Amino acid sequence: MADNPDATECDCGAVAGPLGVCVDYYHAILSEEQTDPRMYRWHAPVVCAYLLQHPYRADEKYLDGQFRQLQLYLDKGLDALLRVAAHQVARNKHGARSGYDMAPLAVYEPLPPGGPPRHFRATFCGLPFRGGSFVADGHLTYGHHIEAIAEATVESWKSLQRA
Repeated sequence: MADNPDATECDCGAVAGPLGVCVDYYHAILSEEQTDPRMYRWHAPVVCAYLLQHPYRADEKYLDGQFRQLQLYLDKGLDALLRVAAHQVARNKHGARSGYDMAPLAVYEPLPPGGPPRHFRATFCGLPFRGGSFVADGHLTYGHHIEAIAEATVESWKSLQRA
């Protein structure tokens, strides 16, 4: 499963876990989400945090919005983030208005320049994976792990402003 089976450290600075480096965890999460709608609720923060921790895999023009989405998630919770996402889908349905409505995210800090950070206190390589699943300890526990990764991601990016 590993992108690079010999890798002992991810490019984000994380030590590889039992599944490999972060990309291996990311792909395993995306795969498991497809069969578990309750786990899929955390898809947006998973994608945002992963791409902000590994921005070379992202389209740079979306990183600011992803950073703001993580801040919204941490500030107002998963349900608020899901409502904003649903608003975007409804807004863009049938090509009525293309593009992303940044108004719900305007109150949050923009992505600091000078990134990416070199270290994150919580990464995907640290996610527990038991019995072939990320939700073996329950969906809420999985959600707490994703929230910790989101917090670490925002914290590390914001630390660039203070440097």
